[in-house]
Amino acid sequence: MTDNPYDVLGVKSEATNKEIKSAYRRLAKELHPDLHPGDADAEEKFKAVSSAYGVLGDPEKRARFDKGEIDATGAEKPQQQYYRDYGNTGPEHPYYSADGFQDFGDENDLFSELFRHARAQSSGPGRGGGPQRGSDAQYHLKVEFLDAVRGAKQRITLPNGSNIDVKIPTGIKDGQKIRLKGKGHPGFNNGPNGDAYVRVQVMPHNLFKRQGQDILLTVPITLDEAVLGGKITVPTINGKVTMTIPPGTNTGQTLRLKGKGVNKGDQRVTLEVALPEEIDDELKAFMRDWQKSHAYSVRQELEGVGT
Repeated sequence: MTDNPYDVLGVKSEATNKEIKSAYRRLAKELHPDLHPGDADAEEKFKAVSSAYGVLGDPEKRARFDKGEIDATGAEKPQQQYYRDYGNTGPEHPYYSADGFQDFGDENDLFSELFRHARAQSSGPGRGGGPQRGSDAQYHLKVEFLDAVRGAKQRITLPNGSNIDVKIPTGIKDGQKIRLKGKGHPGFNNGPNGDAYVRVQVMPHNLFKRQGQDILLTVPITLDEAVLGGKITVPTINGKVTMTIPPGTNTGQTLRLKGKGVNKGDQRVTLEVALPEEIDDELKAFMRDWQKSHAYSVRQELEGVGT
């Protein structure tokens, strides 16, 4: 791969600063290691693109490169060491500058991470700088509902191709992050590695829902169970339990299973009376006879509404 920064960014030597910046944005987004875990070739290309922009993104460095005063890495060429007074130098390379990366905006967007990494590349090994911490890595991890509420371990692949088992804390919520200390991008000049942050996406469950530390569950019961009461078996996040249905239970009534939720929360079971799929003649005859002597009203609150 060519080390000419113009060729690396795919722009002409007369390109405007805006065109150079646009080319870098596109390539950095395409090649960022977080988007290509385990792809060493993409990581090397990303480093090269970052180094190239470290030169061309700074107008002063670009002018000096065009004059042949510095090489493609931004380092002084031997014959030019006398070029200027070093009175304005910083702790890094005499002409190092991060100015080319300063106008890329919000600290929270994707490009902030890319350009922090790019600044590190432009002052990396061979530039004479001191130890520098590596940039943080960001991951997205889908976690099954029961693994999230009960805790589990899940394996992910890091950018360097290695695998790591991530401990899913008991009761983690959707959108929360897990920090993996020292598992981010490598540091420079013996600096420490960055951290890795894993954002968790909790997948929905077909039966359970979560509200705070409580688990919600809707359970159907038969007509006779609603009228007479009885014992039924219901699932919880940690296995099945037996629950007592009181006589005269209505649809919408909620029973509480203490300590059966998340981290000592409760499970709230909402009951739903379900009629038989087929109403036979015997049940119809029984209800007609029962209705004659036991008629009752359930819609008092609706009387007069809408008139």
